[in-house]
Amino acid sequence: MITIESHRLGMQRGSLVLFSDFQDGGAMWTGEGPRELRKKVAFPEPFRATPMVQVSLSMWDVDSKHNSRMDISSDGVTPEGFVIVFRTWGDSRVARVRADWLALGGVSHEDDWDID
Repeated sequence: MITIESHRLGMQRGSLVLFSDFQDGGAMWTGEGPRELRKKVAFPEPFRATPMVQVSLSMWDVDSKHNSRMDISSDGVTPEGFVIVFRTWGDSRVARVRADWLALGGVSHEDDWDID
């Protein structure tokens, strides 16, 4: 568990299209077997320590003739950012995906003292 003082809780969120492989014949749309895409996200403002990050699919466009196998997660979370990881496998054909993310963590306060 991460405990954060209430006056120092920072929340940031974002949304981004990870890919549109149907437009250019990319691997998520035309390939088979294990496929993975990683996309770096930089926080607009850094956190004081490593935040908690939640990633979710907010839009997906998949071929209805095949099973829809998708996995989305965060990796490499730091106070400055993280990586969104999207995976599919088998014969799934994924045309495009948009991911939303939410980061919660401690932030600095103007009354903080920096004593070295």
